[in-house]
Amino acid sequence: MIKGIGIDMIELDRIKKVMQRNASFAERILTESELSTYYLLNGHRSVEFLAGRFAVKEAYAKARGTGIGKLSWQDICVQKSTEGAPYIETKEENEIVHISISHTKQHAVAQIIIECSSS
Repeated sequence: MIKGIGIDMIELDRIKKVMQRNASFAERILTESELSTYYLLNGHRSVEFLAGRFAVKEAYAKARGTGIGKLSWQDICVQKSTEGAPYIETKEENEIVHISISHTKQHAVAQIIIECSSS
């Protein structure tokens, strides 16, 4: 059974400007695990990565029905499977989270579907 859906789109330029103004922005948004990947990236790829993770976390909060204000950015961790597919590690039990992230030259977008894993 579907518990919630969420979608978020963010402009890459907006994230880039925030990164330039605030050196600790990535540390605020990303978990330690996500930061280990982020620090390996350069230039535009780091902007895409951070924007994608930002969009995922916003979309997840929307799917939960709470908005990001009720969750911490650190409560949501995006990882990659061995096949390269993104998945979310959360502190919530009994839910399956389906995630999709995409990028264009100007935007990052993420969609989340949360499904109950037990009835």
